[in-house]
Amino acid sequence: MPAQPTGATAVRAERSDEELARLPASERIRYRLIGADCRYHANDNIAAFMREGELDELKVEVEARMQEVLEALVIDTQSDHNTNDTARRVAKMFLTEVFRGRYVPIPDVTEFPNISRLNELMIVGPVKVRSACSHHLCPILGKVWVGILPNEHSNLIGLSKYARICEWIMSRPQIQEEAVTMLANELQRRVKPDGLAIVMEADHFCMHWRGVKDDESMMTNSVMRGAFLKDANLRREFLSLLSKKA
Repeated sequence: MPAQPTGATAVRAERSDEELARLPASERIRYRLIGADCRYHANDNIAAFMREGELDELKVEVEARMQEVLEALVIDTQSDHNTNDTARRVAKMFLTEVFRGRYVPIPDVTEFPNISRLNELMIVGPVKVRSACSHHLCPILGKVWVGILPNEHSNLIGLSKYARICEWIMSRPQIQEEAVTMLANELQRRVKPDGLAIVMEADHFCMHWRGVKDDESMMTNSVMRGAFLKDANLRREFLSLLSKKA
C-alpha cells in the first residue's frame, strides 16, 4: 500500500543534492517522505521513496544502532561469541525478512480476464502468514482465508499470488485489524469482485511471551465487502466452509 498523506509533518528544510548525499540513508528517505506529505507509519510501504542501494545503506545504519542497543543492555558482544554478530543479523532480519514488506514494491502479480465468466464462490486458504506487533515487535503467526465472488469483469489471479500479496502486506510491524483491511483493499483493487471476504486467525506472541503470558488466546477478525456484507446466506456459506477446513 502506498504511503498516505498525514496531517502532521515535520518542518522540512530545503537541501541541495550535495547535502542530501552526505546524510544517512534513513534521513534522505524521511526527507522525501515529508516533502511528499506522505505517511510512514510502521505498516506503510515506503519503497517508492527509496533509491537504488539505500536498502544496503539502511542495513549498515540499523546494525550500528542495534549495536548501541546491545551495549545499553550491558551485553558484552566483544567476548561473547554468541552475540558478537547479533547486530548485523538483526539488521538483515528486519530489513530483508520480517519487515521486508515496508521496503520493496509489491511483487509482480499476473492477472487474467474472467473468460469463463465464473461467478461462484471461491475460497483460498489457509495461507500461513507471519507478521509482527507494532507495539513490541513480537511475532504474529497465523492463517488467512480469502473468499472471492467474481463477476464477468473480475481479474483472476493464481493461487500462489494470494500468498505473495499476503506476505508483502503482513511482513511489516502492525496490528491485525489494520493488516486484514489493507489486504482486503489490495485484493479489491486487483480482482474487482462482486464480493470479498477475509478471515484471519493468529497467535500474538506479545500475549505468550510477555505481559499476561497467556498461551491459549488467539485473535480472529474478518472483513466483508460487497455481496458478503449484503447477503447473509453467502456469508454463512463462506463461514461454514471455513469451519469444515479448520
